[in-house]
Amino acid sequence: MTDLMDKTLKIAELDFSQFTADRAKFGRDLVAGMRETGFIVIRNHTIPQTDIEAVESASRDFFAQPVGAKTQYAMPDSHFQRGYSPFGTESAKDQDAPDLKEFWHVGRDTIPGIPGTPDVAGLPHFDRSSHDLFNAMDDFARTLMISIGETLDMTPERMSAALDNGNSILRLLHYPPMPEGAGSAVRAAEHEDINLLTLLLGAEEAGLQVKHRSGVWLSIDAPLGSLVVNAGDMLDRLTGGVIPSTTHRVVNPTRERAPHSRYSMPFFLHPANDFLLEALPTCLEMGGKAKTPVTARVYLDERLREIGLAKA
Repeated sequence: MTDLMDKTLKIAELDFSQFTADRAKFGRDLVAGMRETGFIVIRNHTIPQTDIEAVESASRDFFAQPVGAKTQYAMPDSHFQRGYSPFGTESAKDQDAPDLKEFWHVGRDTIPGIPGTPDVAGLPHFDRSSHDLFNAMDDFARTLMISIGETLDMTPERMSAALDNGNSILRLLHYPPMPEGAGSAVRAAEHEDINLLTLLLGAEEAGLQVKHRSGVWLSIDAPLGSLVVNAGDMLDRLTGGVIPSTTHRVVNPTRERAPHSRYSMPFFLHPANDFLLEALPTCLEMGGKAKTPVTARVYLDERLREIGLAKA
């Protein structure tokens, strides 16, 4: 792995206001931007700033609680797909050291075999605001995914059906202040996401980097009021690699910023569990490579075992 940085390369940016002006062009620009790195920055999204600020405040309240108060909401039997995941629970694929983070998962209550998101005693604003943000991010992510599908000859009706009752997740992340002597552990080791699309609202503390196909690491500093969108492994499989699932990481802070926590709020868009992940014909014509078809549920379970959230 190279740690080279190049300030001349940049992640593509797109203005969502173009969607209503020319839907077809927006879709083409979205796909073109994501083909370059698997990442794109979108300005003027539709997620209410009030919802974002409410969750930012509520997250700080939740994670500030004593460890015992938080761990009562851990759900290991459900592979931590809802509720609280304690510090050090998750590690990146093929990494021995766990990531230096704790997080909370919000998801639908209608997914077979997965309990609903638990309510947090004494923090009703946390429950309410996190569900409101989940719904807003889910709506926006669906719009983007349908636009990608249209551009690649997957009808809106078929894509919408694939996303209905999808096992999507809003992850509220807390990276605590860095301890002395953390060794080889990092806030989030280099990895690829599992899902279709990830929406990430900007973090106050820096650290997110994406690996360009040239091998150069790019720091992502999204403008205020924008969000970062990246492709996951499921979208990579659906497009035969035409839209790549790109390696990214959250690097450790400088010594000056080490005493500060980092918070972020990624939303992971998933299809329905029975959706078959197989390369679209249009993508194969564009040079994509087909992989063995697999359902979203089987693929998710396999990947959760690899990162330590599910037992082998």
